[in-house]
Amino acid sequence: MSLNRFNVFLTADFYDDQGQSKFSDIGLSQFTDQPQIQLSTFVEHRAEIAADQLAEAQGVIVLTPRVSRESLESSENVLAVGRFGVGYDTVDVEACTDADVVLFIAKGAVDRPVAEATVGWMIALTHHFRAKDQLVRSGQWDERTKFNGCELRDRTLGIIGMGGIGSEVVRLLNGFAMRPPIAFDPYCDPVVAGQLGVRLVELDELLQTADFVSLHCPLSDGTRDLIGEQQLALMKPDAYLLNTARGGIVNEDALYEALKQNKIAGAALDCFVDEPVTRPHRFGELENILLAPHSVAWTHEMFRDIGMASCQGMVDLSLGRVPHGVVNTSVLQRDSFRDKWRRLTGLEPAASV
Repeated sequence: MSLNRFNVFLTADFYDDQGQSKFSDIGLSQFTDQPQIQLSTFVEHRAEIAADQLAEAQGVIVLTPRVSRESLESSENVLAVGRFGVGYDTVDVEACTDADVVLFIAKGAVDRPVAEATVGWMIALTHHFRAKDQLVRSGQWDERTKFNGCELRDRTLGIIGMGGIGSEVVRLLNGFAMRPPIAFDPYCDPVVAGQLGVRLVELDELLQTADFVSLHCPLSDGTRDLIGEQQLALMKPDAYLLNTARGGIVNEDALYEALKQNKIAGAALDCFVDEPVTRPHRFGELENILLAPHSVAWTHEMFRDIGMASCQGMVDLSLGRVPHGVVNTSVLQRDSFRDKWRRLTGLEPAASV
């Protein structure tokens, strides 16, 4: 059976100015032996995808550009947006649904690398890796007695957001002899949490109890400024805050003051309200914080796995199958979406999610 051609575009920021891929592997092997897939790349990078860039696309795999309602205003032949990652706060989900475009993410692909980075940061903070590195670089060997750290043993992890990443952090920390972890997540099934040995608590109790507060929730209207001055005031003075989720969940003004006044022991941030950070950030003035440019978890394996998930999602759609990680699941039941899917692939779409 001959399949309709399915045009998949990559956003231009997967490649540098010389046209070379920035990453060693983004899963393009998933398109091998899929003759219906025609792969192309946007000619130029734009901060927001423009409608003209989607003129020939049935699917687009998006690295950093925003996808807005304006992006999709001429989307009669666009079936899917694949977000290269798990966050989708840069995509207008409602606009996708209204335009009969399915949005899917690489669900599960970043769980392990982000969890490893979180555990690594916990150890780096408590053992003062940054300060001890500087002692050697500056020849201050005898100052080392001022930087005794502490172990993870007998300490409590508090997780905000018990999804795949939060669950993987718990698994990785088995064997560190920590106290049973606690978590705040209004949407988490208590049975699932219990199977991981996690006790679900309210946010205030978590902040007052935890030695490490680790954020693994999405950015939304409900989580924006979730951690502000009042919440930081509840934390123990020897506790640490870690954010590998999204900038905006933590109020940066409040965190800066809390760290500057040593109201908490320290923090680690991989994400910021305004990205990219192209000038020295004020957090860099502080000694009790670790910083990364939204890449602390980046590994070759992570990009490979995200890419494989993103590309496989496009393959599935081209074959009439529902991809893994659909965000706007309601679109799958819309007659107009299914008619578009049928028209573009020449196949009868899958009956359900």
